[in-house]
Amino acid sequence: MCLWLGKPARMNNRIDGLGLEIRHGLPEDLRFLLEKYPREQWKTHENLGDMAQFWLQRHDMFRELSGMLQNSVLDYREGRLAPDAFQTWFAPRLRFFLQQLHGHHQIEDMHYFPVFAAAEARLARGFELLDSDHHVIHDALERNAEAAREFLTVLQKADSDAKRFAGDAYADENARLIAMLGRHLHDEEDLIIPLILDRGEGGLGVS
Repeated sequence: MCLWLGKPARMNNRIDGLGLEIRHGLPEDLRFLLEKYPREQWKTHENLGDMAQFWLQRHDMFRELSGMLQNSVLDYREGRLAPDAFQTWFAPRLRFFLQQLHGHHQIEDMHYFPVFAAAEARLARGFELLDSDHHVIHDALERNAEAAREFLTVLQKADSDAKRFAGDAYADENARLIAMLGRHLHDEEDLIIPLILDRGEGGLGVS
């Protein structure tokens, strides 16, 4: 079963000790605009335009869908969802999640990140960090898709022990991806939304 179409990652996944799996937020030197525009001001700020609102909605969709996928695996493992029903629900939604997230990152890497980095040189390192995150997440997407393929194959033909082991392996891989994605989305928002609020979407050329 083809769950997604990806391409190999190339970039080193560590920048100045701020790798996605070990950091707890943006470093202080990248937070100067966030301090000026804290999260509690975002929704009511006049410069939160259509592009920023749509982008935040996409992030919320990824959070919601990743939680739904994680809960469905838990429901299967705890016997609340039969194998056939689980597979029917899970496979198309995982495919959609993986493909949409990959496409979202491509748009950011090729269009938005260069625009934002050029607009504020002091944040250039932050966009290098986010780009590096994308490569780390891409690798995790590849592992997730492969673990899911193995899991779904085992569900169709293996004994109960093999199904349990495959479910455990996939759950671990999925939890790791979701944790990294959550950290990345939060840090990406903390870097980009304050910049948009400071300059305006028209001023940045992204309206």
